Amino acid sequence: MSYILLKHAHITLAATSVSFFLIRGLWMLAGSPMLSRGWVRHTPHLVDTLLLSSAIALAGMAGISPLSSPWLGAKIGALVAYIVLGSIALKYGKTRLSRLAAFIAAIGCFAYIATTAVTKNPLFFL
Repeated sequence: MSYILLKHAHITLAATSVSFFLIRGLWMLAGSPMLSRGWVRHTPHLVDTLLLSSAIALAGMAGISPLSSPWLGAKIGALVAYIVLGSIALKYGKTRLSRLAAFIAAIGCFAYIATTAVTKNPLFFL
């Protein structure tokens, strides 16, 4: 697979992943029974697995590693935060307020990841 095709697939998967997260977050805030449907619980795992696989393949094709590229290391760290915050927002938060706070923080992490990917600068905000 060509690098450009894989990069576009990765971008599409990232957009799909965050779209699913936004929809599930809105359903969580509304108390929707949609969250308990099987496809709603399983589809994001498939999308995220493909997203991570494409990221690893892109890094391999480009010959970069998190240790040699600070921006990639920052993205991985923010990804871990995004996963933890997303889990709190959608599943483990004990109160509606804690879930909302985690949801907003997770969206912020995603924005950081995307902007760091585009700028290749983990400190783009300075």
